[in-house]
Amino acid sequence: MSEHRYWFRASPNWGWGLPLAWEGWLVSAVFFALIGVATWLCPPGTWAASVAILVALLSGVCWLTGEPPRRWWWTGDRGPR
Repeated sequence: MSEHRYWFRASPNWGWGLPLAWEGWLVSAVFFALIGVATWLCPPGTWAASVAILVALLSGVCWLTGEPPRRWWWTGDRGPR
């Protein structure tokens, strides 16, 4: 029987915090490396769009591999478990 391991810790309010597994650390390192590449290569007009895309991709990875959010900030209720 395989035990599910989360890559990212849930934040107390919403979202995710520090990685819990080596895969999460690797994803974080690649994310920050790509931010650096975007800063180096992208012209100022496209830098913000490229960072927004990278943040959206990181959020998707966290959503798929991280702990479920603890509560919904706009209601104060606990989110789905």
